[in-house]
Amino acid sequence: MTAKFFTGAFILSTAGLFMLSACTDRSKNYAENDMVFKDLDTLVKPGDDFFKYANGGWLKKNPIPAAYSSWGIGNVVEEELRDRLKKINIEALNANAEKGSNTQKTGDFYFSGLDTVNIENEGLDPLKAELSKIDGLKDVNELVDEFAHLQTIGVETPVEAGVGQDAKNSGKNMLQLYQGGIGLPSRDYYFNTDQHSSDIRTNYQEEHLPIVYKLSGLSSDEAIAAGKKTYSIEKFLADSSRKLEDLRDAYHNYNKMPLSGLSKLAPDINWKSTFEKMDYKNVDTVIVGQPEYYRALNKALKVFSIGDWKNYLRKNLVTAFSSGLSKPFDRENFRFYGTVLYGNKAQLPRWKRVLDTENGLMGEVPGQIFVKEYFNEQTKERYVKLVEAMRTSFKEHIEKLGWMSAQTKQKAYDKLAKVNPKVGYPDRWKDFSSLTINRGPYALNIMRANNFWHRYNAGKLGKPVDRTEWDMTPQTYNAYYNPSNNEIVLPAAQFLVPGLRDEDMDDAVVYGYAAASTIGHEMTHGFDDQGRQYDIGGNLKEWWLPEDSVKFTKRAQMLINQFNGYSIYGLHVNGKATQDENIADLGGIVIGLDAFKKTDQYKEGKAINGLMPLQRFFLGYALGWLGQERKEALLSQILTNEHAPGFMRVNGPFTDVPEFYEAFHIKKGDKMWLEPDKRVKIW
Repeated sequence: MTAKFFTGAFILSTAGLFMLSACTDRSKNYAENDMVFKDLDTLVKPGDDFFKYANGGWLKKNPIPAAYSSWGIGNVVEEELRDRLKKINIEALNANAEKGSNTQKTGDFYFSGLDTVNIENEGLDPLKAELSKIDGLKDVNELVDEFAHLQTIGVETPVEAGVGQDAKNSGKNMLQLYQGGIGLPSRDYYFNTDQHSSDIRTNYQEEHLPIVYKLSGLSSDEAIAAGKKTYSIEKFLADSSRKLEDLRDAYHNYNKMPLSGLSKLAPDINWKSTFEKMDYKNVDTVIVGQPEYYRALNKALKVFSIGDWKNYLRKNLVTAFSSGLSKPFDRENFRFYGTVLYGNKAQLPRWKRVLDTENGLMGEVPGQIFVKEYFNEQTKERYVKLVEAMRTSFKEHIEKLGWMSAQTKQKAYDKLAKVNPKVGYPDRWKDFSSLTINRGPYALNIMRANNFWHRYNAGKLGKPVDRTEWDMTPQTYNAYYNPSNNEIVLPAAQFLVPGLRDEDMDDAVVYGYAAASTIGHEMTHGFDDQGRQYDIGGNLKEWWLPEDSVKFTKRAQMLINQFNGYSIYGLHVNGKATQDENIADLGGIVIGLDAFKKTDQYKEGKAINGLMPLQRFFLGYALGWLGQERKEALLSQILTNEHAPGFMRVNGPFTDVPEFYEAFHIKKGDKMWLEPDKRVKIW
């Protein structure tokens, strides 16, 4: 997946709008614009805490704003993106645009989100029709039908279905079922005994759920009772849900079966009828991720009353659209999911929240305008070339591996050669003509957009996989590797660097900040503990010799053990759950480093602001992780996310790289010293 993570969002930092040409004469004074020089905290020894040495100067001057759970370079770039998108939206709002055009939809969505007078006057009215449907449910059949309907408008239900690529036949789209149905971020929150989990659990049960039910129209006593029953339903489902690390086993989470097999798991659900009501037509085979979850769901339909389930759905409906409703709903949703879970002290300004929602629901609409104004072909070409430099370096690393057989190496070369880089923006945009957006209730615009995406996804069933499709918008500050397509996707926005022009970036920083932490990271995902299980065609299939897999696993276990040893606020990082990201981080660094060694800047060995090229490479990588997080956010991240905290993703892999010790004269006795036999080398 992604190479950067700041709590609440995946964040990739790659140096955009800069030249990839050979480093020119840097004798002029860089003190004003050289971020890797300006941000140093020279009171910290590089060998004690490199992250603080590299970024501490900036961190001291930039505390986390009240509206954020974290603050760093990714947030600064996102602020620039919001300013650009705001300009696009205001222009669209004031344009006399043709009905149905992208400009009309962009402007009207923005208008409806900022129309606070009508939003406050409407209160819960936009959801009255849906609440009435829930209130009228009489039996299990009608209840399951409502599960189906609510999923089509973006509401969480216990039936988590969607169309995606068949992991073992990547050219085919299949209906797939996964665990879901809970209101807390992961199943561990319902059972972990640490203080953080316990506090979250208590607040959810005793404050959040009763408040939501009272806002939805129940009396105080009814709200308390409904909250207890809803929590019982969710805990029941969570008890048969898999843990984060168990969800990483691709084979264990691939259970293909005919519809009759699914009916044996959950016989009280008429699956054919349910799928048809979800717009999934002519389904005869499904892939079930976690069969035990659906056995538990079938039991839960008998254990809990229709009244209990109706209240459960009432809460899920209100929660799904709280951000589009009046202040009491929006504030309580933020209080729990923003403040209690992640430590945010205040909400973002409304215009930013509306833009974020728009970007998530219809981002390619303003994205087409964004690309025309802010990302040209010349910039795109620079990053296409950098991808190829990293591909060459990766191939050279494979060639030098002493632990991999010649047979597996040849297949690895073939897979690497077929990695498809998607850079900047798609060649073909999605068609939003069937999406209706107007200046009516904001919550209903959100609901229609949710339904648009549901129908778009359902429409893939039975059709060949479109391998040209992008799953991110060009203005998304993120990137990903898709193993089923063997592709790396690098949106335009990730190339933005706050306040810097291309001439402000020397190659050393470019290769650390962009090539290593993003391109190399995503490329390595094709060969991490999960990605390596997919062959050149993107199919889940064994293609390594067994002895090579054993050797790889032993090396990966060393990295698991290394990260298991890291902790913060009493919680240890889950080395197993984070291993693929940690493997990709380490791989990106060593591959990017060797690619950088081919540049003129490295060969000339000239210092800039007293920093040698090798030092600037490592500082450039650390710059991509410039940031800090609140305690609540860090704890939630460790419990729910496959990425370790950002500072660990600098200090951790650096201790495994010999050149890091060389560049900063790290010696035995320094806190970051790792004995040579403990240093991990995979790629």
